[in-house]
Amino acid sequence: MTEIQRPGALYQQVAAAIREAILTGEFAPDSLLPSEAQLMARYGVSRPTVRNAIAALRAEGLIDVRHGKGSFVRSSGQPVLTLERRISRTGEGKFVMPSGDVWQEAEEPSTYRTHTAKDTGRLLQLHEEEALFGCDRRLTDPGTGTRAMHRTLIPFEIAEAVPLLGKEPCRPPAAIYWVLTQAGHKLSWTETVRARMPLPDERATLQLPDATPILHMARVTHGTDDRPLILEELRIGADRAELAYRITADKQPARRARA
Repeated sequence: MTEIQRPGALYQQVAAAIREAILTGEFAPDSLLPSEAQLMARYGVSRPTVRNAIAALRAEGLIDVRHGKGSFVRSSGQPVLTLERRISRTGEGKFVMPSGDVWQEAEEPSTYRTHTAKDTGRLLQLHEEEALFGCDRRLTDPGTGTRAMHRTLIPFEIAEAVPLLGKEPCRPPAAIYWVLTQAGHKLSWTETVRARMPLPDERATLQLPDATPILHMARVTHGTDDRPLILEELRIGADRAELAYRITADKQPARRARA
């Protein structure tokens, strides 16, 4: 039996001891933790104390409880999926996403009308409550089972100028880029990425373990005059994916010679 002699509530002391065993490798990643009875005997504490300690470690993201199987140490390995966040063009001028469009539709896309909120309005450079077409897609990577949520938002005024976007807002991104270039736009993109804790519906849809953040990517497609045309949002579990970017150096504007 390991004697607990640390400051703090008893369950916190047990949680600290288990945490140390995880971080030192005694309890390896993806391994099944000892049972409640074994932990009670190991630390000389009651069942409620063990359960409170496990709950604290779940909140920290160190442990994943699988119903009917027990408590497992969370993996500390590399994410199973690398997302290449670049866009290429073929010789015919069509757009191609890296490695092709490997995502499969988990269900039929949902098309709807909505309005800009504070964040989406800022990215699209529109006031709040401006009318938008929206398309939500639930995606699955067939190789890894990784789930993702993709959203496309198209301002009404852009759809009026490019009517095909209003009729078919749920086209894949590469097809939307092609439609925009056919309408005369020379495209460029900006993208921001942030990590945040998921909302309940995001956690359920993405099937996330406890205490798992999501990566939230927001990509804005700009037209010839740098005007924002559409907004795409991609959400995916941070434990499943990493992002890869190709970075090139911008040309600095030529300096004017002094008179």
